[in-house]
Amino acid sequence: MRITGGIYRGRALAGPADARVRPTSDKVRQAIFNILAHNDFGIGFALDGARVADLFAGTGAMGIEALSHGARYCLFVDDSADSRALIRTNVETLQLTGTTKIWRRDATQLGPMPVGSGGPFDLVFLDPPYRKNLVPAALASLIEGNWLTENALLVAETAEDEEFSAPAGFVSLDARGYGDTRVSFLRFTSI
Repeated sequence: MRITGGIYRGRALAGPADARVRPTSDKVRQAIFNILAHNDFGIGFALDGARVADLFAGTGAMGIEALSHGARYCLFVDDSADSRALIRTNVETLQLTGTTKIWRRDATQLGPMPVGSGGPFDLVFLDPPYRKNLVPAALASLIEGNWLTENALLVAETAEDEEFSAPAGFVSLDARGYGDTRVSFLRFTSI
C-alpha cells in the first residue's frame, strides 16, 4: 500500500495484518483523488488548505492521501484500537503529527463537534465495513453534530451492490464502481 500522489507520493503505508480492516486500494484512492482534482461531473474540490475528516479510517490512507495533496489538517476517527495503532504508525512515519488527530469514536454517533476537533470539515471520507448500512447513520451524525462546512464534499465507499439513502441535507453528485467497491460523492447543502 502506497500513497498515490502529492508530496508523499510513493511512500509506503503500514497495512493490516489480517482481513478485519479493508483498506481502500491504491487504484481506487488514485481514482478518487483524480476525480477531486479534475472537476469530473462538477465534483472538483480544492484540497489546498482543506480540513478533512476520515471516518472509519482503518489505516488512515484516505486522510493521509488528502494531506499529501495539500489538505492542511485531518481528523482520523475509528473505534478499533488496531486501526488507531495503524493510523498512528502511518502518521508518525510521515511526520504528520502536527496536522492530524486520531480519535476513538463511533462514527455513527459522533455527538456535537467538540472544540479541538479541527472542524468543521470541508471534506469527509467514509469507508465503513461493507453491507452494514452505516453510511446513513454516519451522515446523520455529521449533520446533527454540526461537523460540516456549508457545501462540504463527502466521499462514501460501500460494496458495489450496497445501496444507501442519504438523509436530508445531502445531494448525490455521482457514484462510480471499481470492482467490488462503489464510491459515492455527495455535497452537504444544509437542511
